Amino acid sequence: MAEAARPLRHSVRHRLLAIALLPVLVILPVFLGITMHQWSLKFDRLLIAKVNSDLTVAQQYLQNILETAGERIEMLARSEEFAHSADLPGLLDLYRVRLGLDYLYLATPAGGLVAASPQGARPMRMPGSAPARGARNLLEVFDQAELRAISPGLAARAEIALVSAAAQTPRQRETRGMVAQSVVAAIRPDTGAPAIMVGGILLNRNLSIIDRINELIYRPGTLPPGAHATASLFLDDMRISTNVTVAGGARALGTRASAIVRDRVIGQGQVWLARAQVLEDRYISAYAPVEDSANRRIGMIYVGILDRPFAEAKRRTVLLVLAAFLLVALVTVPVFLWWAGSIFRPLEKIAETFARLRGGDLAARTGVTRGADEIAGLAMLLDTLLAQLQDRDRQLCAWNDALNQRVEDRTAALRQAVQKLEAATHQLVQSEKLAALGEISAGIAHEINNPLAVIQGNLDVLREILGPAAQPAETELRLIDEQIHRISQIVTRLLDFARMEEPGEPDAAADPVQAAVECEPLVRHMLARGGVTLRHDLRSTRLVRIGRVALQQVLVNLIVNAIHAMPEGGEIRIASRDAPRDGTPGVLLELSDTGTGIPAEILGQIFEPFVTSRGRKGGTGLGLSICRRLIERQGGSIAVDSDATGSRFRIWLPAA
Repeated sequence: MAEAARPLRHSVRHRLLAIALLPVLVILPVFLGITMHQWSLKFDRLLIAKVNSDLTVAQQYLQNILETAGERIEMLARSEEFAHSADLPGLLDLYRVRLGLDYLYLATPAGGLVAASPQGARPMRMPGSAPARGARNLLEVFDQAELRAISPGLAARAEIALVSAAAQTPRQRETRGMVAQSVVAAIRPDTGAPAIMVGGILLNRNLSIIDRINELIYRPGTLPPGAHATASLFLDDMRISTNVTVAGGARALGTRASAIVRDRVIGQGQVWLARAQVLEDRYISAYAPVEDSANRRIGMIYVGILDRPFAEAKRRTVLLVLAAFLLVALVTVPVFLWWAGSIFRPLEKIAETFARLRGGDLAARTGVTRGADEIAGLAMLLDTLLAQLQDRDRQLCAWNDALNQRVEDRTAALRQAVQKLEAATHQLVQSEKLAALGEISAGIAHEINNPLAVIQGNLDVLREILGPAAQPAETELRLIDEQIHRISQIVTRLLDFARMEEPGEPDAAADPVQAAVECEPLVRHMLARGGVTLRHDLRSTRLVRIGRVALQQVLVNLIVNAIHAMPEGGEIRIASRDAPRDGTPGVLLELSDTGTGIPAEILGQIFEPFVTSRGRKGGTGLGLSICRRLIERQGGSIAVDSDATGSRFRIWLPAA
């Protein structure tokens, strides 16, 4: 037995040393390595998310340039000064400079030039037609001949020498130009005939736009010391406007994007979100394709942050953590070894005793009879416990049989209790979710009221300051008043809904015909973007018992849901007719679409909170729940049927 115990004594010692050293020399390094790796990945993801949001801001700013230019040209085309102008070339020259345009001309729908600025411009590419209202804003690529026909100076400004090529090309200079062009409908002041007004801005060498994008995204103090950010606009893969600089501080106009970026963004039409080589340095970069009016990819827009400061910061952090770990190891390992040596011998006897117990010898004892430390006390206590254990073993064998029977009886009851507990837990989670949503909604609603009051106050001050000069914009100001009132009503209803109280509506009667017609301007931009047509068949004559804003909220929610259900475009139809129910006069509203329909598995729960057909990335699942509450509160009802050809919502409301 002594010979068999010798390997065990060595094993106990080795294990004790391993227990002492394992946390410091193995577990802690592995934990630190995993932690630092996860931290590095999280750090990189945050940087990628940062440049992705910066890219979105840059794209929105570029789109805003197009829309702003279009709005200003449309204002000119509809101005009294233009309508009564006797000197069109002079007027176009004046407003071309005032609006910051590179060219501005008036043409007939057939392509005939009426007047142009700069003087002598003969545009070769006519835009064809213009929308009846608003402006058609687009990006176009003009070749050298088209630019020279407008202005020789414009062609000279567009010409940029190619510096380096990611894709092989025999050209040494880029002579094409990327132009932001807006087309609006106009009336010729001399003949009263329809015409089109066209204005454009050459983006080649337009450094003010790219500098403004950079200043807008990366304001002072938003980047750590030593870091700087850049932005660029590309024609194909060549920089035509950039704040990237080469040696000497000159703008890197004419330099090219890397081949892998060009293939991904221009070749495949994808957004690049990763590190990329920008001239001599690596940047955390975001590239997105830029398309013309024919949806051809003509270039890219880019923002990026220099990677070097962040890489150096990560390297310093890793070195600091490694140095701290080595210092801790040098101090603690000798202490652990010294401490472990004092408890080897009693533990070896305890290990031998447990080895005998493992072999089934319940009479095994450590034999330790004296000692002043805890380990010796543990060994003596172990002998006492082993004696008691030998006595209890006999009792446990008898109890085991009785316990087995009790366990079997209780298991069946426990299964039933677990099933009930799971059902109750599910209901509790849903209740807590709705309660939390009510508290959050109430807080958000209160926060909205403060800026809403500021907007209304400033609008009133604006009217007083402008006085009679505000009359031309009275329609727009009135629309702002109405929308502020609508927001206030929605906030009030949101608070009422959160408190689960019945609101006291000041206007308890609404005309469903008027409400349906007034909804169209609120969703017109979504209808146009989705290629959806909204048609009316409104024949009701009664007022219904519901507030106008609440009814508009219901209709807008249903229209928005219908637009989302028609990603390829389609038609929405709103119909109304007088329809008494059970002797009570009322109005039946029907809203139908030609979309994909509601899945059959959720059709029965579509009016419940948090149920949505748009998946995890879609809506909140609250819109239809709120619509049902608004309607049923007034004694009405809402129902739906749906199939592969579309969905049809039927709303009945009692007459006011």
